[in-house]
Amino acid sequence: MSGLLIAAPSSGSGKTTVTLGLMRALRKRGVAIVPGKAGPDYIDPAFHAAATGEPCFNFDPWAMRPELLLANASHAASGGRILIVEAMMGLHDGAADGSGTPADLAATLNLAVILVVDCARMSQSVAALVRGYADHRDDIRVVGVILNKVGSDRHEMMLRDALGKVRMPVLGVLRQDKALQLPERHLGLVQAGEHGALEGFIEAAAERVQTNCDLDAIRLIATILPQEAAPTGVERLPPFGQRIAVARDIAFAFSYEHLLFDWRRAGAEIAFFSPLSDEAPLPDADAVYLPGGYPELHAGRLSSASCFRSGMHAAADRGARIFGECGGYMVLGEGLVAADGARYDMLGLLPLTTSFAERRRHLGYRRVVPVDNTFFDGPMTAHEFHYATIVAEGAADRLFSVSDAAGEDLGHAGLRRGHVAGSFMHLIDIAGPA
Repeated sequence: MSGLLIAAPSSGSGKTTVTLGLMRALRKRGVAIVPGKAGPDYIDPAFHAAATGEPCFNFDPWAMRPELLLANASHAASGGRILIVEAMMGLHDGAADGSGTPADLAATLNLAVILVVDCARMSQSVAALVRGYADHRDDIRVVGVILNKVGSDRHEMMLRDALGKVRMPVLGVLRQDKALQLPERHLGLVQAGEHGALEGFIEAAAERVQTNCDLDAIRLIATILPQEAAPTGVERLPPFGQRIAVARDIAFAFSYEHLLFDWRRAGAEIAFFSPLSDEAPLPDADAVYLPGGYPELHAGRLSSASCFRSGMHAAADRGARIFGECGGYMVLGEGLVAADGARYDMLGLLPLTTSFAERRRHLGYRRVVPVDNTFFDGPMTAHEFHYATIVAEGAADRLFSVSDAAGEDLGHAGLRRGHVAGSFMHLIDIAGPA
């Protein structure tokens, strides 16, 4: 088992493009690659899956217990595969309490760190920056750098000379290239399924990496994972049904692969359906999961999807457990107001109306405790990231009591009416000790 963490001093350094190019370039050489993403991200894993042909697990050093990180890494990197994890934000950036950084993940999984540095506005200063990142913690190893957005041969020479003085290997040099930029949206990158030229983009990134990076050196420095990377009997979030219908299309794309893996591991059957294609959940499903996504961009189609609507109401009538997260929660409500102020009827299974007409950002890690055990039992970790506001709520039971990463009480969140429930929280793992 071997692994690498592709990190950067900050967001916007180009690590996603470098990671995609590296994954595809190594795969084309016949190297067995499995992708990973640090932190609570839903967009990048779909790009990683497209680049490798493998499902991408999230490895969240704040929200996941160390034993779950180790167990999932062991599973991902089994059979001699190389686990390549893309970091989130900067190498030492974490939650509000300072924990849960990509560096923490590298230390837990013993991943070698390759630092992607945006050099567009620096020359010799790169040495001070890289040395600071390499020396900041003695429990991780920054083994080399990939210099990104380099302007010229002379610029490259200055950067290499500076890094040679601090004995930091340069594993690659990529020039500025406007063709290697991904479109963005308010929650991050546009989804993989909406990127019409994705395959060409990944191939272009792979060609740049293969030409300008030392793939042999990168492959050799992948670190052997620790022996304790295969703990047994790790407790996981249990499925809330035996046969679970999971919504999956570009409006409902934010489901964690590790949760679906955990549910299958526990013996649950998972069947996907597409609300945007006006599909209903299977009639024998005893549970329905509507994950997050961008329903606000497809509110008109969802509002008019009659088979989806009737199938969801039939599931509720027969007592199936129905759970929605973030976007899925909004669709379970009575109405959704789009950014232009137009209101669309949703499923009406929860007394909730949400709006994007007046955007307000809600962002951060959460610790949630179920108000009752109808769906879940015991505290869990979660993440919240959306711009919707709640316009109206009717009579229903509350689902969770919530606190943030710093322990501040945020009150109650989410609604439950019978066997239908939801909230803006994306559930991640069983919570460890507070």
